[in-house]
Order: sequence, then structure tokens, then C-alpha cells
Amino acid sequence: MEQSPLTQQPRPEAFQAKIVKLYQELFKDHDPETDLPLTEGFWTEFFILKPSRSALRQILDPISASDLLHLYSSQTRQLFSRAVAALKPTTNRPSSSAARPSSSAGAQSQAQIQTKQANALDTLSVFLVSVLGKKYTNPSSDIIEVLAGLDSVDTIFGEFVGALDGIVRGSTPGHTTNGVNAGGVVAGMGIELRRKAVEVAMAVTAGAWGTGLGSYFIQRDMFPALMKLIQDTETTQDIVQPFTLVGLLANYNKFEFQNPYQMRLNDFVNEQTIQKIIRAVGQACLTLRGQYVAVQEDLPEGWSIAGTLSMIGLVRLNKHKKPVYDAETQKRMFAALPGKEAAVLLATYDFTHANKLFCHNLVTLPPLAKGDEPPFSSFLSLTSYMLQHAHLSQRTTLYSHLNIMIIRLIIEDPILCKRLCSSEPDHKHPVRLCRQRSPYLPHVPGDRVLATAVLDTMIDAVNHNLRRRLDVGLYTLCVGILLRLISYMSRSRTRLEYHWHELFRSLLSLIRFLTTYASDLKTLVGQQGQLDTLLDLVVNTLALGLSSGESFLPTASAYDDLFYKIVEMGDVLVKFRDVYNLKKRQSNSIDTLVNVSTHYKEMLGKGGVTKDKLTSVQVAEVIKQGYETLSIQAKEGLDSWERFREADERGLLKKMAREAVGDVRGLVGGE
Repeated sequence: MEQSPLTQQPRPEAFQAKIVKLYQELFKDHDPETDLPLTEGFWTEFFILKPSRSALRQILDPISASDLLHLYSSQTRQLFSRAVAALKPTTNRPSSSAARPSSSAGAQSQAQIQTKQANALDTLSVFLVSVLGKKYTNPSSDIIEVLAGLDSVDTIFGEFVGALDGIVRGSTPGHTTNGVNAGGVVAGMGIELRRKAVEVAMAVTAGAWGTGLGSYFIQRDMFPALMKLIQDTETTQDIVQPFTLVGLLANYNKFEFQNPYQMRLNDFVNEQTIQKIIRAVGQACLTLRGQYVAVQEDLPEGWSIAGTLSMIGLVRLNKHKKPVYDAETQKRMFAALPGKEAAVLLATYDFTHANKLFCHNLVTLPPLAKGDEPPFSSFLSLTSYMLQHAHLSQRTTLYSHLNIMIIRLIIEDPILCKRLCSSEPDHKHPVRLCRQRSPYLPHVPGDRVLATAVLDTMIDAVNHNLRRRLDVGLYTLCVGILLRLISYMSRSRTRLEYHWHELFRSLLSLIRFLTTYASDLKTLVGQQGQLDTLLDLVVNTLALGLSSGESFLPTASAYDDLFYKIVEMGDVLVKFRDVYNLKKRQSNSIDTLVNVSTHYKEMLGKGGVTKDKLTSVQVAEVIKQGYETLSIQAKEGLDSWERFREADERGLLKKMAREAVGDVRGLVGGE
């Protein structure tokens, strides 16, 4: 190695920042019996220098969990405790005016404090992501041993969470000295520093999920600080991150004890902050939808002169067209979506479940400007894209379940359901629904009644996730939402212009599928109870259409079409009834469907012809004539349903929380 002409010392092959040398000094192989402890000067310099995130990761990542625990625990404890101390600086109050520093000196002190805190937060972010991301034999006890030691964990972690809470909260009223208040919080603290504190809190909450460390955040209750940060910021990212953290904290052992964050969500009534959160969630949904569109553009192309000329080769347009991927590549890319930012949907669900004011604003909040999408339209749009690809991965399935549960909570509120079904111009909005896989539903450009967009989203889910290993829970939720919407429209006599034939065709196609693959579906482990519920829902939704269709279907032809489809499916309906032994189920209205089909078959038989020998127009005419002699014996309570109970979805929500935790780990662990 070449020597430096100035120092006559070996010169490194590449420039190395001083902070990197300190990292190497800290994590070199120490001999506790001969090595001197690291000095105060070392630690002062350590947090004054700007951290190198990549260099620290390169040192920490190769160290195994066992080595961290047995060889480097002394260093990791020192680093963690010193970083916590750097987060909560205090200064002595001057005893006289003579000792009081000048304003410039005070400003410099405040700047130095914030720099030290920022460096400590950056260091902790990398350190915690690496340390907590390792596989420990006994995660709770091993992580405590690495970070603080059992004897000191209460003190150090209490100070740690308290310091984070203070920074996230920002300046607090009261006496300040040199820009630092009595609690050690820097006055006028910048949003960037507060955002760094949220990132560190996310790293601990996600990284130590399932261990006892989360209890320190439960005891401290950071909800007020996180809401204050949301109030003080404007950018979407600076709102999404603290809101995502609220979602993680609200799901910490929430089925095992009364989680205080859940109670906070229920009691929160600051509408201005709620609206900021909802707009940020809407923007996050747009970003996540954009990831799907980047894989495959699916907007229907409208006719234009330029487009026509382009097709025949007279002009060359779209020089920067998006790449077109083959089917296998698209499938692989879709399976990785939505992006990790989707973790914000967990908090959205919890707020929707706990807070009526949040639900109201989620549905009613208008767009900021003409041409923008309102947040609920963006949410529906993302849900549509996720549902068309839900079968590709367990992760996508879980997020799809979560969004459908949010829609169910909204639909079950009669006031919000009425708003969704409203045809008033101010209540109608455009919704971009996924068209990346056939069969396609009719494209509805421009503003539309939001309930019809919900119907389309559920129908798309039914059409695009049919598999022998059917996700019965997903189908139960989707068909349940269809039943709830139709029940409301039937009771309120709300008639909406909608392609009802597509809805009934999809439900009957589902019955055909359930009949064809009955042997496979009956062996699905752990889903038999849900399968029985699904059978009831799909049959009762169709039976409700037959018995009450005149109250919500907009035209007589739409009503006739439903009867035509039922007659056409007669043989399948009988087989469906028999293969699942539905006659014995008191909650199922299969006899209503079969009797309607039988009635018309008998009418056709009296004339000596069958349906196969008649044209569709002639069959439709027979259906109209048959109304006079048809008696629909529908069961009582077809338009009734059970309200959502979170305890029924306990297992799924626990899986969803773990999935969101994994996504947050990926977010805070990125370079």
C-alpha cells in the first residue's frame, strides 16, 4: 500500500469517512480483559459526525444473531444506550444574566442539539433494522439482552420511547433554555427530525413484533404525538408514515387485552386531522394503483383521428410507450403487488372500524380540485386492481380481504349506504376500475353512482378468482356485500341504472362452478363453515332478485332477463341443490329458484316444445306470460344479514397485521 508523503503512513486505497473508522473501532474484536472502555470523546464524536447508513449495514449485517448475543452484546448495548442519551439532551439553566449565552450562541446550541439528535436517529434506524431483523432462538429475551440487558431494559427503553414521543410531538409549552424546554425537547423542531423519530419507532415496532418490547409503546401512548405531527405537516409521506405506525400499535395484541390505541381511534373527533389522513390515504392508493398500471396499461382507448392514423401507420405517436411484458412476467410482477406502502391500509381499516366520523369523511370527502379523484374513488380503484389479482399471492389476498372489510363496514351503515346509492350530481364521481383481465365489465366513463362501482368491484372479484382451492372467505365477503347493497335498494326502492344482467350472470356462473367442483370444495380444510355461508348468500341474493326485483331493477326487461337466466340454469340449479343437500338448510332459498325454473319448463312443455327449440325472444315472451300464474314462495328474511363482528375475523386480522409488519420492515430497512 502506498505511503502518504505527508504523514508517512500507509494510505488507504479509497477515501474512508471518519465515522466509518469509528464503526470499525466499535465493532472490532474486543478483549474485555485488556481493552480500555470507549471514552466520552469517542461517543461525542460518534454522534457529531454524519452517519453512513450503508457502511454501518455492511458491518452489522454479516454478524449472526448468535455472535451479536455472545460476542458483541457489550458494544450493541453501549451504542443503544448512548444513542438514547443523545436523543434527550438537557442543558443547565444559567444562574444569572451574565452567564446567559448570546442569542447566536443559543441558536448554535439548538442547531447542534438537533444535529446530534438527527444523527442518533439515523444511526438507530439502521442499527435497529439490522439487529432486529436477525433470527434469534428466543426473540424476546435475546433482543433485550442485545439492546439493554434484562436489568436495565425498563430504564433504557422507557427513556427511549419517552425521547421518541417528545421528538415526534415537537416543541411543547413551557420554559426553554437555549432552545430546549424543561423536558429536553428542542423548540421549533423540524418536521424532518420528527419524521426520523417516526421511522425509528416503526423499526422497533415492526422489528420486535411478537416480543415484549412493544409493551413500552403501549404504556407510553404515542397517539397524541403522532396526531400532532399529522396536524403540523402537509406532505402525504409525512402523514402516511405516522398513520401507518398508529395501525401497527393499534394491532399490538389487540385481541388479548384492551389496546389503548384502539380506544384513541374510537374517541378521536378532530375532523380536520381526519380529513388530512383520508387525503393522504387516497394519495397512497393512487400510488399503489399506479404500480399495477405500470405493469399493464388498461385504460380503454377512445377513438380519435390521431389514434386511427397511428393504427394504419401514417403517424408515429407515443415515442415513450411503456414496455409490454409477456404473460408470465406480468403474472410474476402482479404477484409482488401491492407495494409495501400498502401497510397504511391496516390503519385505515382500524380507523374505519372504530370511528364513525372517519367513515363519514372517507365516503363524502370531495376531490381537492376539479379533475382529481376523491379519496374513496381512489380506494375503490385500488381495491378493484387488487381483487383482479388476489389469487396470485397470499399477501395480495390478505390486503384484498382488508379492503373488502372496509367496504362492508361502510355498506352496513344505512346513512353511508344511502350516500353511496345517491344519484345526486355532487355525490357521483368517476372510478377507474381494473380492466387487466377478461371477462371485462362494460366501461362506464365519467361520473357514476358510487354504489354501482362497488357492485362492479365485487363482480370482478367473483369473476377473476375462481380456483379449485377457492378462497371461500373472500367470496363470502364479496357476495355478502352484493346482498347488503341489493337489500338496501330493495327496502328503499332505489332504482339504479346498471348492467344488472352482468351481476346475475356472475352469480349463476359461480353456482355452476360450485356445482362442477363440489368434491374439491368440500375438502377445503378449515373453510366448511364459510362454504355453507357462501351457498346461502349466493342463493338468497338471486332469490331476493326474483321476489323483490320490481323494487330495485330499473326496467321490466332487466327483471325479465333475471327470470330468463334462472330458467336457462334450471338443470344446474337442481344438481346444485342435490350435491350440497340444500333442501335440509333452513337458511337457504334454493327451492325458490328451482320452482321458478320448473314453472316455466312446465309452461313450455304444455305447448309441446322445449326452451332449446324457441328463440330467446319467444322464451322472453313466455316468461312475461308466466308472471300471471307464478307464485314465488320466498323465505322470510331474505334481505336480512348479520352485522360485521371483528372477532369473527380474528385469525385473518392477525395474519394481516403480520403481513403489514413485514412491509413496514421493508420500508424502514431500505437504503
